[in-house]
Formats: sequence, C-alpha cells, structure tokens
Amino acid sequence: MQARTIYFITGALLLAAAILFAAVSITQQQPQLSTSEIQQLIDDAIEQKIGSLQTTKTQGQSTPVDTSQLGPVIENYLIANPSILQRMSIALQQETEREQNEQAKAALSTLHGAIYDDPDHVVLGNPEGDVTLVEFFDYNCGFCRQALADVIELLDEDKNVRLILKEFPILSQGSVDAARIAVLVARDKDVSYMDFHQQVFASRGQIDKATALKAAEALGMNPIELELQMGDKTVTDTIGRNYQIADSLGISSTPNFIIGDEILRGAVGIAEMREKVKNMRECGKATCNL
Repeated sequence: MQARTIYFITGALLLAAAILFAAVSITQQQPQLSTSEIQQLIDDAIEQKIGSLQTTKTQGQSTPVDTSQLGPVIENYLIANPSILQRMSIALQQETEREQNEQAKAALSTLHGAIYDDPDHVVLGNPEGDVTLVEFFDYNCGFCRQALADVIELLDEDKNVRLILKEFPILSQGSVDAARIAVLVARDKDVSYMDFHQQVFASRGQIDKATALKAAEALGMNPIELELQMGDKTVTDTIGRNYQIADSLGISSTPNFIIGDEILRGAVGIAEMREKVKNMRECGKATCNL
C-alpha cells in the first residue's frame, strides 16, 4: 500500500509538471494559437504523461495502473498539498526569466548600434557620460510617471550618466499621437525636451495629441505645424525602430530600462538604478560576479 501511494504521488507530480510545462511552452512558442488549440495541446501532453505512467517496472515485470483511480488520486493529493503547484509555478517562472535574460543578453550585443546610435533618440543627462541608461516608455504609463522622479534624481546626483529615451507607445492611440509629437519636439534643439517630457507626464487624465500639443505650445512651438508634421514617415520610422528593438528584446511593457548587459523590467526604483550604475563602473556589467 505504501509503495502504491508513493507511486501515485510521483505520478501526480509528474502530471502536474507536464501540464505546467506544456502551458508555459505553448505560451512562449505558439502565442497565436486559439484557446481550443491550446487546450488540445495541453490535453495531448496529459495523455502522453498518463501513457508513460501506465506501467511500472517491479522486479522486471510490468504492473498495470488503474487509470480510473489515477485522476481522483492526483486531484485529492494536489488539493491537500496546493503549495506543490505554487512551488512548481515559481520554479518555472524563474527558469523562464533566466532563459529570457540569457536571450536578451545575446540580443543586446547584436542590437548595440540600433540601441545606442540612433540619431533620432533623445539623449539627456551627460551626452558623454561613462554609463548609459536606456528607457522605453509610454506617456500613459503610470509606472513610467513614477519612474520619472527616480530618473531625474539619478541625473541630478550623478553628472556622468547618459540617459537615452525611446518612445514606445503601446497603451493607446493617444500614446501613439503623443509620441509622434514628442519625436518632433526632440528634433527642435531650441526646445528643452526634458521640460516637455515632465509637463506631459504631469498632465491629468489620459495623455493624447491635445495634451502633447499643449505642452509643446507652452515651450514656444507652433501646434498647427506640429499636427501637420506628426504623420511624417520619418516620425513613423523613428517609433518603428523602437518597436523593432523592443520586439527583439522581448520588451512588451513599460517602463523597461537597459543598462549594460541587462534589461530592468518595471519601475525598479532609484536604489537599484544607483547599484547598476555603480556596478557598470566597477566591473563593466550591471551585476558584478562575487
């Protein structure tokens, strides 16, 4: 009886792992599948795992498994031990993040020129700084607004940091329109982009074309001319290049920061920014090996 219990427990764990691994694999590798197709693939994975559990070697002989009892045993065991699925989920998430980070490091090297040498991106702070921080942002992103205060504080206290801003409007049409106006503002060397940037983020409600035009007008720019130029192909191409970089790096949210060989996802806070800058100066990497 004890051996049979252990066998069922092992089967339960293997089956649960198969389901989770299948779900993760499908999500990462075939994102265009329909819900029914995803469910079918998961069902196939379950059937394959059950098939592998049909027999077990006991002193060189096969012992059949009563499949009518297998499902309830698995369900009861997992219900009684829900932390198993939680631990497995955490482990899978950590492994997925590790793989994503490794892929990102390789992509960062390949995309170095596109990331750091685009003539249309915005450069703030010290253009000749010894450490560069790159931010992908959306004007309608609340976490980007939160991160702005940290970025400004970092630039104020460290005069040797270069900041590259890349328009990455993904949240709404208003975000796209505001980004188009921002690209035009950045091209005018007589206007402070940082002033425009802060004023747009300080606006209440949803950010859109009207918000961006109002901020640009406050800095002395002609809103009519900006509206006429915002659809220009060169503006579209500038934002399009940022989309391409983000896609290659697996960036699908905002804010995301690049520093050295790492991508910092989300509003990481001033303390982590300082730590990464310090590491870049000490060992040339965002994380120094001990």
